[in-house]
Amino acid sequence: PWTGIAPVNEVTPAGYDLSQNFPNPFNPVTNIDFDIPAESFVSLKIFDQLGREVSTLVNENLSAGSYRLQWDGSSFGSGTYFIRLVVSSSNPLEAGSKMITKRMMLIK
Repeated sequence: PWTGIAPVNEVTPAGYDLSQNFPNPFNPVTNIDFDIPAESFVSLKIFDQLGREVSTLVNENLSAGSYRLQWDGSSFGSGTYFIRLVVSSSNPLEAGSKMITKRMMLIK
């Protein structure tokens, strides 16, 4: 479960980035920020320690910008989770994708 995604500002970022969630460790809600410098297909997912996907936060085309969303871990157990951002270009002339992963701790 997540509480929504919102652009942070109107400035176009210089590169792709997934910031460390804050607060970290958290109980039960945390903020996740990420930047994309061009319109792209964005996938942002949460995985548990065993690599199982537990939540999909974003799975859509987004405009260039900085974004923030909140993830509510109240229905999950304490432990280590991983945030994975995968960005694929919307430009057919640009090949490949970017992937960034960060670790976060849910403590109840």
